[in-house]
Amino acid sequence: MLGTLGLLLILAVILAVVLVIVGMRAPEARDPIQARLAEFGVRDEPLSLEEIELSQGFYDRIVLPFFNRVGKISQRFTPQATLESTRRRLEMAGNPMRMDPAFFLTLRFILALLFGGTIFVVFLVSGRSWSQGLLLTLVFLLVGFMFPDLWLSSRVSRRQKSVFRAMPDALDLLTVCVEAGLGFDAAMAKVQEKWDNDLALEFGRVIQEIRLGKLRRDALRDMAERIGVAELTSFVAAVIQSEQLGVSLAKVLRIQSDQMRVRRRQLAEEEAHRAPIKMIFPIALLIFPSILIVLLGPAAMLLMRSTLGALLLGR
Repeated sequence: MLGTLGLLLILAVILAVVLVIVGMRAPEARDPIQARLAEFGVRDEPLSLEEIELSQGFYDRIVLPFFNRVGKISQRFTPQATLESTRRRLEMAGNPMRMDPAFFLTLRFILALLFGGTIFVVFLVSGRSWSQGLLLTLVFLLVGFMFPDLWLSSRVSRRQKSVFRAMPDALDLLTVCVEAGLGFDAAMAKVQEKWDNDLALEFGRVIQEIRLGKLRRDALRDMAERIGVAELTSFVAAVIQSEQLGVSLAKVLRIQSDQMRVRRRQLAEEEAHRAPIKMIFPIALLIFPSILIVLLGPAAMLLMRSTLGALLLGR
């Protein structure tokens, strides 16, 4: 009974930690236009420093400064290559929670200590053997340390899939806009206005960087590096090459759009071919046992009944 209570306590603590982290970063259901108007609204009295701090959320006032301070300390002992690799992965994930590399590495260590410490306290209270407690503590230390990394990898993969799915429609709109006489920058602005997905947001960032003075080819290369999708990298290379060689951009966009649709159809066919293989295990584990029970169950009951009857009559 104590073991069951201990396991439930562990699961409850871990679930509470995950919900707190998600809740701190849950998007507020607030109109962004109203938020900007409230920010720049005219006030009779100037805001004090205390009012400015209290107007911020719990994450901005407490969590983010704490992680930044701890992150500055941990950054001194972290190799530069690790920080650069983490920074690139965070950019590929879309900079979730406004994390920087030091913040992310600090989160890994804190979750590892939290998970491992919870297990250790539970075993200390339950009075179980130290060998089992230390083993499970090490396991949950590893789980807590690897959990942010797995979460970040899933965010990167989900964002790349979102960009890949949005590319054919975005290229079609770019092609139509360029053929209608718009420039490439104005065509990207149209894509940003029409959709609210990861690719449209990246187009908006490219436009802002170009307005701030960055060369278009450099801004496009940075976008391709931030996302890490091979098809987008090929598209950016084709656009840059057409600009350098003076080739018609509309023709290049039309070719790229056709290639993207062919590529998406090929991937759909590959997934369709993999479907029978993926269905083997659910069929073998879930469907076949039910069919066998339905078909062989009555026969097995009759056999058992006749066997019992023969045994009873033999006695």
